[in-house]
Amino acid sequence: MIKNIVFDMGGVLINFDAARYTARFVPDPADYELIRRELFRSVEWIQMDRGAITDEETVAAVCARLPQRLHQAVQDILDHWHQDIPPLDGIYDLVDELKGKGYGIYLLSNTCTRYHSFRKNIPALRFFDGEFISADHHMVKPEPRIYRQFLAEFALEGQECVFIDDVPHNVEAAILCGLNGIVYHGDPELLRRQLRQLGVDAAETAPDRP
Repeated sequence: MIKNIVFDMGGVLINFDAARYTARFVPDPADYELIRRELFRSVEWIQMDRGAITDEETVAAVCARLPQRLHQAVQDILDHWHQDIPPLDGIYDLVDELKGKGYGIYLLSNTCTRYHSFRKNIPALRFFDGEFISADHHMVKPEPRIYRQFLAEFALEGQECVFIDDVPHNVEAAILCGLNGIVYHGDPELLRRQLRQLGVDAAETAPDRP
């Protein structure tokens, strides 16, 4: 029986859009691709999520690979991307509903230590019973140990949890660690159907708000 719903953050709770953040500070298309490759697709981005390096170290390493004209853009993106994290449609209502029905609601996310300063801007977190952030624990999805440590942290049984993430590798790793898993494709009604298939008491559609 599923007792706990575990959500990823970017791509599930919020719209994390690297393309939008890049375009805001880098108007030239050629430079745009450089920034996306050297910042958002970098080892340093993963190391920030692991809590292994600071923002300052990330800027220095990324800028060393980029022309001088893009150095300020790297700094600006790191300083401001988290100010633009709108919630994804339908998820707040789903979390609200599941919490009201007695399910444990948890977060398991790859993200940097800056999370603690911007978490207040994610409305759905008001319903969460626990939050497990990769940078706080120096491990990242899809490493098996992050799922095991998450379960231990909150004294949960894997078979009683369903993990929802937009990255298939992360979901597969959760399944291999004993959790149930769903890959989220941005369709809240499909997610509701998939939850019901696992025995979760979720309505077919979000209830109308007064």
